[in-house]
Order: sequence, then structure tokens, then C-alpha cells
Amino acid sequence: MGKRPDRTPVRLAITITPDLQAALQAYAAIYAQNYGVEEPIAGLVPAMLAAFLEADRGFARARDARSRDAR
Repeated sequence: MGKRPDRTPVRLAITITPDLQAALQAYAAIYAQNYGVEEPIAGLVPAMLAAFLEADRGFARARDARSRDAR
């Protein structure tokens, strides 16, 4: 087994639109209803972003190509 990657959290501040804020609040409410656990939006967003990036096959191909080119 190789060395584990750095898992130190990095703080990121962003500005979002009121519509996106409302959608995130609705998402958090539905999450709490479905799982019986209230999570702050800031706790849900990292998992949402990770899932988004994982599902974006075009991004994954471009990232892999970029990594190969850097070698």
C-alpha cells in the first residue's frame, strides 16, 4: 500500500446566487427528511462537488490526458 494522499481540509469561500442558495437549502431539507440527519449545507457541498466531478467523464478524460502530458 502506498502513502495516503493529503487529507487536510482546505477552506474555500464562494459567492452564490439567491436561487442557488434556495436550491441548496431545499436539498439539505430533503436530505434531512430522507436520512433523518440534519447536515449543514457546507457539510453537503463537498460531497456534491466530488460526485459531480466524478460523473463528468469529459473532465476525467481531460484530466487524465493532462496528467499524461505532464510526465
